[in-house]
Amino acid sequence: MRKYFKKLLEPIQLPKDQSKLLITFWSGALWGLLILVGIITFFSGFILRTGIPKIIIGLVTLMLGVLLFWIFRLLTAWFYKGILRIPSFVFSLTIGAFLTILIAKEFRFRLPDVLFYPGLPVIILCIVLFFGSSWVLIKRVSTSLWFYRIAVLISFITLFAIAFFLIQDGSDPFPIEFEAAPVGLLSTKGIKNPGEKGVYSYSNFTYGTGTDRRREEFGKGVSYRSPTVDASLLLPEWKGSKAKWRELFWGFGVTEFPLNGRVWIPKGDGKFPIVFMVHGNHSMEEFSDSGYSYLGELLASRGFVLVSVDDNFLNGTWSGDFMGKEMAARAWLLLKHIELWKNWNTDSSSSFYNKIDIENIIVAGHSRGGEAAPIAAQYNNLAYFPDDANMKFDFHFGIKGVVAIAPTDKRYPRRIHLKNISYLSLQGSYDSDEASFFGFRQYQRVKFTDSSFYLKSGLYVHRANHGQFNSTWGKLDAGPPTSWFLNIKPLVSLAEQQQIAKVFVSAFAESVLHKDLTYLDIFKNSASAANWLPNAILLNTYSDSKTHYIANFEEDIDITTGSIENISLHGNELAVWREETLTYRDKDTQGNNAVVLGWDKTQDSIKRVPEFRLSFLKPIDLKSINAIFISMALGNPLDLKNEKRKTNTNKEKDDPINFSIQLEDSLGHKVKIELTSIKKLAPRLKVQFEKLNLLQESYGSIWEPTFETLEIPLSRDSKSLKNIKHIRFMFDLSPSGIVILDDIGLERISTKSKID
Repeated sequence: MRKYFKKLLEPIQLPKDQSKLLITFWSGALWGLLILVGIITFFSGFILRTGIPKIIIGLVTLMLGVLLFWIFRLLTAWFYKGILRIPSFVFSLTIGAFLTILIAKEFRFRLPDVLFYPGLPVIILCIVLFFGSSWVLIKRVSTSLWFYRIAVLISFITLFAIAFFLIQDGSDPFPIEFEAAPVGLLSTKGIKNPGEKGVYSYSNFTYGTGTDRRREEFGKGVSYRSPTVDASLLLPEWKGSKAKWRELFWGFGVTEFPLNGRVWIPKGDGKFPIVFMVHGNHSMEEFSDSGYSYLGELLASRGFVLVSVDDNFLNGTWSGDFMGKEMAARAWLLLKHIELWKNWNTDSSSSFYNKIDIENIIVAGHSRGGEAAPIAAQYNNLAYFPDDANMKFDFHFGIKGVVAIAPTDKRYPRRIHLKNISYLSLQGSYDSDEASFFGFRQYQRVKFTDSSFYLKSGLYVHRANHGQFNSTWGKLDAGPPTSWFLNIKPLVSLAEQQQIAKVFVSAFAESVLHKDLTYLDIFKNSASAANWLPNAILLNTYSDSKTHYIANFEEDIDITTGSIENISLHGNELAVWREETLTYRDKDTQGNNAVVLGWDKTQDSIKRVPEFRLSFLKPIDLKSINAIFISMALGNPLDLKNEKRKTNTNKEKDDPINFSIQLEDSLGHKVKIELTSIKKLAPRLKVQFEKLNLLQESYGSIWEPTFETLEIPLSRDSKSLKNIKHIRFMFDLSPSGIVILDDIGLERISTKSKID
């Protein structure tokens, strides 16, 4: 190797001692760059999940990487030889390393360009200085070593600082001190925690084809055999290299998808309601279906069957994924699992004969599974597959509810509008995979039209992420190297996040399948379950079939009209009054219109209390309603356009907002209710997904409007009114502020009572 270096140095006339020094330095640098290339190409190989041990694949890609390194090194040496008056191997080593790593980046070792291109030269420079100078110091080929000692020290400190930064969890730049307004706890009424195990013992087993080559639990380890199904009409994208690799890995194709599932089932007699849970898009070789055992064990102990559906063969792999085009297949497979259980339930020779209450079903999902669940609920009522009518549907199962955990939305090109079915969606504010509450869009698309009782609820969990709803996914919502830059310091723990999911999913199952409506207060205000939940900020949105909207701001562009003919809207002394379509942090639509109201009593022009008023042309009889529901969110203080207050808009702690809600009847009698006596509005929930601010920009804003529902029960004071003529939002208690109002509704005595 030394002879080769000397040959490359021939065109340059250098003193012998300096030539020896350069050769020694760059010999050391060579080893450093080889180690760097080796590490990156070794870990890049981990993405090739072929079933062969990762260590072997990593060693293969390491050797390929080193080979590429030397090829590039020789090519660049030839290119630069004789052109520049410095040794060509200086370029050949560094450019060879850079090009090799660049190929690794394009293959799978992906980092944002804004980080990769300025960062890689720094890493290469530090590696060169550290290993080159270390080699000089070890060989002692120079009489003056102070420069090399300093180079080693500086490069080591820089590399150590980078490594230390990467292994840190991040920071918590937006701490919040917030306590919800106290409300009556459900436990004081004798209601038991739905997140605690019930009285049933249960068993756990798997069913499947019995021939799975990758997973023993769905191969020889199955307790019950299930058939395969042909999904070719639902997934025509199963073709080409994606199909070939998947078929090589799994041993089956689109015409013979398995029906594999994990089951937790109560022991004992009786028909048990059943919940079908499907995972989302994770690496198909890192199986996801076992990650909901915490829900399976809980629900089974409370008298429900839970089936965790295996869709891993539809998930992404090193060669790519279907980019959402498999959503129809995910939904259809859910229904085929229900069909399988229906057949078992009606087969007198089956172990599950008359064991399942097949008319009481919840379909649930996480991530892409959270979008597949409502699609399945809609497919359940169709006669044909809407994307190819050659596929006939004949399901019509008793699906009573849908649960969507951190769901995607719009992966499937058709918007799903659900009718007369209950719905629950959960979302974490620190979800760096689905960075907005996309389940809220589906929440808006759930309507109730008949006289039965249904509910819909959204829960926004501050500091929850995407992955911890699945035990196998964990804290990191992406794989390396992207995961190295995720800010996970603010996250709630796995146990805390799953406890929240257990309480709300179980309460939903109890309400929808067991018809136990004592848990409804959890969905209206999570503070009613504060002693069952970890200390986290939880925002609830809620509506049910007894709620009649009088103003949801969807009907037209006239800001003075409401959702019924018997109402008009007015504003006085408001600094901001407009209706708009709300957007998420990335400016994508929330699929929802609302009214934005701002006031600033510090302005000299304000003569009376700013207010927003809803007036009924024909007063509403109080005997027909129980409560008033209003959805609220804090708005952007910049909208106030107050120069004196602009300096405060970026501070970490928002000023608390308080105002009065006044009811007035046709005789002029009034009842005033202070907002904070019912519920404190949470401050704007700001997040930082990445450790570096320059990467945060790809997500959009650090906050987005997120609603919480306010229930105003009609108390004795309210009942003293003859009727309701006006509902006033009187901004009299905070000097300034901006709020967003939506879904103002009246809760009827029953689903059959009318509000004109």
